[in-house]
Amino acid sequence: MATSKITRREFMGATAAIAGTVSIVPSHVLGGGGKPAPSDTVTYAVIGNGSRRDAGIKCLGARKRIAVCDVDTGPRHLGGQGDNKTRYTDYRLLLERKDLDVVAIGTPPHWHALPCIHAAQAGKDIFCEKPMTKFIAEGRAIADAVERYGVVFQIGTFKRYGNAGKKDHIENHKIVKYGLMKDLNGTVAFAGAKNRTGQTALGAQSVPECLDYDMWLGPAPYKPYNSKRVHYSNRFYWDYEGGDLTNFGAHSFDPLQWTFAKDYTSPVKVVPNAPWPQHPDAVCAFGWVELTYADGLKIVITGGKSGAKYAGPKTRSMVKASDLDDAGRKRLAELPDPPPLVEFGEAVRNRQLSGGHAESSHRVSTALNLANIAIRMGRTINYDPVAEQIVGDEEANRLVNIPMRAPWHL
Repeated sequence: MATSKITRREFMGATAAIAGTVSIVPSHVLGGGGKPAPSDTVTYAVIGNGSRRDAGIKCLGARKRIAVCDVDTGPRHLGGQGDNKTRYTDYRLLLERKDLDVVAIGTPPHWHALPCIHAAQAGKDIFCEKPMTKFIAEGRAIADAVERYGVVFQIGTFKRYGNAGKKDHIENHKIVKYGLMKDLNGTVAFAGAKNRTGQTALGAQSVPECLDYDMWLGPAPYKPYNSKRVHYSNRFYWDYEGGDLTNFGAHSFDPLQWTFAKDYTSPVKVVPNAPWPQHPDAVCAFGWVELTYADGLKIVITGGKSGAKYAGPKTRSMVKASDLDDAGRKRLAELPDPPPLVEFGEAVRNRQLSGGHAESSHRVSTALNLANIAIRMGRTINYDPVAEQIVGDEEANRLVNIPMRAPWHL
């Protein structure tokens, strides 16, 4: 399914060369009158036209939406029957369009991985709402596909851009990245999430005529339709998402991951504090989850007002120059600051790595999914961030790569 893709830089260079041979060119073609030139306007389509729609795509800059795709043809989603021109009910047909630059994926998380992978194979750049994936192996597959096919990926959370501009966070980032402080034991940072839960006894209901429920389920296990399973509240059921821990937790965990230079690794130990056993279908409340990295750093995800209070030992929440010896402070002063994180629109136009790129997004999603696995197992788990496998616990490790419902597969 892979296709070759001319980069926007190549396309714009060719356009400029052609324009140089023409004596009279309308101003709007070259961006006159304050309007962007067509060559600078990115075309995009939305896959999953629900509550988020294309809200996150504003970072794309000059843009034009040419189509939407949704399995719900009702007025709040697709807004009419599919015509395979501007309205699609199968994203695979949408991805065949040659005039499409970017897809904005706003489906439930159980439907993030396959559209992302297929979009990469089709040469489309990708904006994906958080959390990146439903389970860990999906994230690795996306990151590998993005790299293999040379497309740009951006996750739909942006607080890391703020941290990357703060002096104290930049200092912390450099100290950890360059190994100026190798032992971070006693360093505890906190991420937070809401603590909403699913209903534990959902009865079967009639499927609305406007909804292709089988396609909505896609790779998820079949369960009888109930309105609570779809359209936003789906996030409170294990088959489709991981509750507020992965939903809102992504917003607070992602910037911390940048601050502590953990974009290319994962926690090695995860300790849960949550009621057990958890319900097999509905997400339940949790207290906190402690995630420890190989260098001793702990990031604790708390469950909001309804969660238990974390009382583990803590020396500091960040590291700074004063924590170093004289040689370390001298070395820190000599090191350059990290380059600014690249916005999605700039990355698309200049073929750069976006600030919320696929590998970093996979590592955030991995940490959050590990937290939920520990909660569901009711015990501490150990993780190998290189092999990307849970160590010494086969039952827990089965949740790293969950089989998809046929015929769907990674």
